[in-house]
Amino acid sequence: MIDIYTEKKDSKDWILQNDLYFNLNTGNEEMSQNEINLIQQVDEARLTLDKHIETKYGLGTIRNLSSGCKTLLNLVKHPDKVVCVEECGPNVLKIIFMMDNIKIYMSRPSFTEIPDDAKIRFNDSDIVIGSAGYNTWWSREYKRREADDL
Repeated sequence: MIDIYTEKKDSKDWILQNDLYFNLNTGNEEMSQNEINLIQQVDEARLTLDKHIETKYGLGTIRNLSSGCKTLLNLVKHPDKVVCVEECGPNVLKIIFMMDNIKIYMSRPSFTEIPDDAKIRFNDSDIVIGSAGYNTWWSREYKRREADDL
């Protein structure tokens, strides 16, 4: 199940500033082979033993990863937290929507591929399945926001 929250909360269990959180926390943690593979997949970067990255643009530190890659790693390494995904591009969102048992924050829909069997729960309430359910939920949400003048 993917839990999506659409209203922002200020809580220690939420990661709203992914770059900052990654640079202070996640980037200092050991990376598993799965996480190293995600770095390669998303940013086409190779992580070195001393926490540098090698890309087609040259050598950098792990802090030079893209915001989308940092967001994905925050989500993978801290599944207990709600992670804001609003800076993610379609390449990262596609990976996120293939995951399970995660919690994300998005205030608006993003256009991405969502597997037909993805189980999504909005705001601890409405459960939908796949891309069709996701799009239908957001259509209703925008009508509600318009009616409530939000």
